[in-house]
Amino acid sequence: MRKNRNLLVICLLAIVGVVLVAADHIDAPSTTGQTADIADFYAFEPTEGSDNTVFVVDLQTNVLPDLAYGTFDEGVLTEINIDKDGDLVEDLVIQAIPRDGVMYFFGPIAPSATGLSGEVMVDAPLGSVAISGATATVEELSNGVKLFAGPRQDAFFFDFTQFNAVIGGMAPEGFKAVGESTDTFNGANTMSIAIEIPNTMLGTTTATNALGLEVYKTWVTTNKK
Repeated sequence: MRKNRNLLVICLLAIVGVVLVAADHIDAPSTTGQTADIADFYAFEPTEGSDNTVFVVDLQTNVLPDLAYGTFDEGVLTEINIDKDGDLVEDLVIQAIPRDGVMYFFGPIAPSATGLSGEVMVDAPLGSVAISGATATVEELSNGVKLFAGPRQDAFFFDFTQFNAVIGGMAPEGFKAVGESTDTFNGANTMSIAIEIPNTMLGTTTATNALGLEVYKTWVTTNKK
């Protein structure tokens, strides 16, 4: 079912004022069932007018809690990419990679390589957090950064069954009204990585989105060793 859940592209313009979401699942067969598979990417202000930005990367889908607590792939590097000059090439990266039950973060820093290749920026450690289980563990650093990694309820909500019926021509009435629709993904879990970071560590925004809000150009990628 998730194979057809390509609702939006991964790339997005993020932040300042509203939550923008991108979703994509199982585009590459080699990522199925592991945390190289990007599910959703959220970027938003934690509160209106905040000077911080929150990035949330959901990896893998349909994770069963009794099987997956702490099962990030240690051969997968997750990167939040930020374009600072409008050329759609990452100028800064925030990296996350797991080791022995801990998620380690690096950056924001200019990457050593762009595009499909990359390496862990070990000279730019940001912090680390124990990978959560049933109880969430959040690491708060002295510089205002907050870190989280672990399995959590899929925050994405969507009546995917009705969506398929509409695009398949089997539901001429269109989408269901609020209260009649069903969240197909209620109860599904993902492996989540979250970071809240002061905007001073990201620099000034470099674009304006369709709503007239100042934004960072950002997207997420996973790299396998």
